[in-house]
Amino acid sequence: MTEFPFDIRLLLLIAAIAIDGLVGDPDWLWRRLPHPVTWFGALIGFCDRTFNRDTAASGVRRAAGVAVVIVLVAIAWFAGVAIERVLAGVPYGVVLVPLIASVFLASRSLYDHVARVLNAFHSGGLEAARQAVSMIVGRDPDSLDRAGVARAAIESTAENFSDGVVAPAFWFAVFGLPGLFTYKMINTADSMIGHRSARHEAFGWAAARLDDLVNLPASRLAGFLIAMAAPFAGGTIRQSALAMLDDARKHRSPNAGWPEAAMAGALGIALAGPRRYGERVVEDPYLNDAGRHEAGPGDIGRALKVLRAATVLGGTTVLMLWLWLKS
Repeated sequence: MTEFPFDIRLLLLIAAIAIDGLVGDPDWLWRRLPHPVTWFGALIGFCDRTFNRDTAASGVRRAAGVAVVIVLVAIAWFAGVAIERVLAGVPYGVVLVPLIASVFLASRSLYDHVARVLNAFHSGGLEAARQAVSMIVGRDPDSLDRAGVARAAIESTAENFSDGVVAPAFWFAVFGLPGLFTYKMINTADSMIGHRSARHEAFGWAAARLDDLVNLPASRLAGFLIAMAAPFAGGTIRQSALAMLDDARKHRSPNAGWPEAAMAGALGIALAGPRRYGERVVEDPYLNDAGRHEAGPGDIGRALKVLRAATVLGGTTVLMLWLWLKS
């Protein structure tokens, strides 16, 4: 298990959240060094090329995908155990734990990426905003009008707050660096091989289902934090919570609907709905359909206020839990 007790992990998590908020992912560093998530991606890519054979039957490819996920999870877990063990045995090594953990949190980088969409609206209009939003969403940017770009940026803010901030923080609190590394490995595998393409529908089945499972608690917690942050963007906790409880299960994802519906209610707008990914059109229902459908750049700014407030509220919740444990 982890080398550090639960109360110490909470303090380390608070420090990691603060470091991420202040520093984020500095470009000057990751231009010189490979980001640790790219190591995960390289390993997943190797497994995909080696074991996902186009000539194999669907059942064989699914079994290979299950085996690969088990191996990937084991590698990530034991890497976390080994690093924690080394740091626990080094004088003041514990100080490095939040620095490492902060690399796997994405609140600051998420804020910066979404803010670029807002700034692009102001500096270059719709075309510049389409280019900026294409960096954070998978849908076809050329098919998006002004409202579509705004909704895409806001939906990305809500969903990535859950799986880029709350989920890694949650699993670090529960299991330390082993839990954090394992979560990021699963989440990266899902993003690379967990989609329903002809090549990956069978091989990526295990990665997708496991990602759904590990994101389940964090997505609900992220929705709660967004609802609590709604007043910072002119919304109400009640409106956000009701939209979440009423509409979260309308989303095709078992998890993404919770933060997205909460964000829709917090901002008083409708999110999700029909959207295009390349040649594929997804005919999903709207979340908070009674809300305003014509989202705009101003709503992106309000979503960023919710993101900041929800992150601070999450850190405050961790601090309150630590104080309660020590009382």
